[in-house]
Amino acid sequence: MRAVTRRELIAGPAGKIECVIDEPEGRTSRGVALVAHPHPLFGGALDNKVAQTLARAFVELGYTAWRPNFRGVGASEGTHDEGRGEVEDLAAVLKHVGAEKPVLAGFSFGAAVQTKLAQLVKPERMALVGVAVKHLEALPVPADTILIHGEEDTTVLLTDVLAWAKPQDLPVVVVPGADHFFHRRLNILRAIIANNWKQG
Repeated sequence: MRAVTRRELIAGPAGKIECVIDEPEGRTSRGVALVAHPHPLFGGALDNKVAQTLARAFVELGYTAWRPNFRGVGASEGTHDEGRGEVEDLAAVLKHVGAEKPVLAGFSFGAAVQTKLAQLVKPERMALVGVAVKHLEALPVPADTILIHGEEDTTVLLTDVLAWAKPQDLPVVVVPGADHFFHRRLNILRAIIANNWKQG
């Protein structure tokens, strides 16, 4: 499915938030998917390949995907707040959009931030990739969360993610041979989400 893409600046708690919005072309959106990018202090931004892949996967499923830049990244105002203000930024995007039961998706730092946002809003469902469980406190997530990790991730170790998921009885989809950024395996990432999603 083709996407219509635009950029928008919205008001946030630390100033303007830069967002890229990908909408399914020629059909009514079935909802909003909010995609959070990796760590801002290590080059993370809304144009990160994994974040783009998550957005594309949800557009193909019929959602409108919102990808904000966290504070201090790109045209987003403010400064990095170690995951606290970033939750507020994501909440501000949802308030602007008027999404009551959004899909929450994220990669690495962004995935960990989404676990915090999920305590404040009722997500339709979550899709988390390479959750940075050691770099930021990651909170428990709903049982139907899609959790994807690379077998050869050296940034966030698979053993750490399994230890986080185990008390929640949360399955982890492991991509063999994949590193943290899923180089040459982004198509597999999209397929996992598509194959595990309720069609509508």
